[in-house]
Amino acid sequence: PTTGVLYKEDNYIIMTTVDKEKYKCLLPLVASGNEEEEKDYKGPTPGELLEPLFKQSSCSYRIESYWTYEVCHGKHIRQYHEEKETGQKINIQEYYLGNMMMKNPLSEPVRSEGAVALVCAPQIPTKNIEGQMTPYYPVEMGNGTPCSLRQNRPRASTVMYICHPEAKHEILSVAEVTTCEYEVVILTPLLCSHPKYRFRASPVNDIFCQSLPGSPLKPHNLEQLEKQQEMLKMPFRRVKEEEMPSTKEEKLSSIHKPVAVGSHQLLTVGTTHISKLTDEQLIKEFLSGSYCFHGGVGWWKYEFCYGKYVHQYHEDKESGKTSVVVGTWSKEEHMEWSRKNAARTFYLREDGTQTVRMVSHFYGNGDVCDLTDKPRQVTVKLKCKESDSPHAVTIYMLEPHSCQYILGVESPVICKILDTADEYGLLSVPS
Repeated sequence: PTTGVLYKEDNYIIMTTVDKEKYKCLLPLVASGNEEEEKDYKGPTPGELLEPLFKQSSCSYRIESYWTYEVCHGKHIRQYHEEKETGQKINIQEYYLGNMMMKNPLSEPVRSEGAVALVCAPQIPTKNIEGQMTPYYPVEMGNGTPCSLRQNRPRASTVMYICHPEAKHEILSVAEVTTCEYEVVILTPLLCSHPKYRFRASPVNDIFCQSLPGSPLKPHNLEQLEKQQEMLKMPFRRVKEEEMPSTKEEKLSSIHKPVAVGSHQLLTVGTTHISKLTDEQLIKEFLSGSYCFHGGVGWWKYEFCYGKYVHQYHEDKESGKTSVVVGTWSKEEHMEWSRKNAARTFYLREDGTQTVRMVSHFYGNGDVCDLTDKPRQVTVKLKCKESDSPHAVTIYMLEPHSCQYILGVESPVICKILDTADEYGLLSVPS
């Protein structure tokens, strides 16, 4: 660069590549931060800066694969799912993850702003957001829907407000940090006028390198790497014609190319890894119970082995694996259950023919529940879900009654076997 205060001719380093090519690289001069500005700040407290958001009665939403999250600032946090059945009313499954207490959450910081500013200033909490320790302003919300896994204690949340200049108060993330306790991260521009909460992009400065006499303009290995990267951008193609699946052609682009790991290939969807076996192998192993589906987000994860069991588990580095048996399979019990409940749900196609939309299976005799003194039980609902990733799986758990669960399992793999369901909803390998 010919101008600019960031670079000086004498601030450089000589770099030598493995091929003995030499380059002179100019290093940027990194300026110090805003310490002085922070020391002299006498403006509004973070509570006062956020007050307009609480007074406007505004809500932010985040839609995930199953749940929708609603944060009404200063009022409540709600997690809900709407089930629209044809010709029926809309069923809503909902939990309140926290409600604001009767008083205004900002009233105390506003009233005693001098004291709060002095006491709290050195201890502004931070959270690792995408690799960067980021300051946040916490608002506690308690008194949510009672949690059966914690002796009916109410659910509670910490809402973390983070400065982001281009944000519109959107929900960045919702995480269940321990059972029925949540962290919700909100991006807002309102905090950005406070220097201690200000958004700081990690300083990224270019390093300019010039080739020295006798060396090429660009290192040989760098040119090779750039060529390889260009090749990788080409659409993924199968090499042999006979490897094409007999069913409708699977469209694979560079967006969801499978990554080879050892002898198996893996595809990732959320937290779920599915082995890239052929459809036929995967269906056989799934229906035999030897291949299990894993899923779930937050504290609890779920393992579903068809015709065997449903487990709920949490893995911790210190205490190891905590596992709860939600239900175990008994063909006789399921058949008894299916005489009183719909094991198959049908969908009417445009041409007038019917196809199976979903099958439901009963898994009883789980671990005994503290609240009811009865074994846990779960209805597993297997649904067809089309996806660009042919072996993606979405798994979610609902608890409409204490220790009586619904496990939703949705995948393109299930689409291929639903039509084999018999009157009891039992599936078999397609012929």
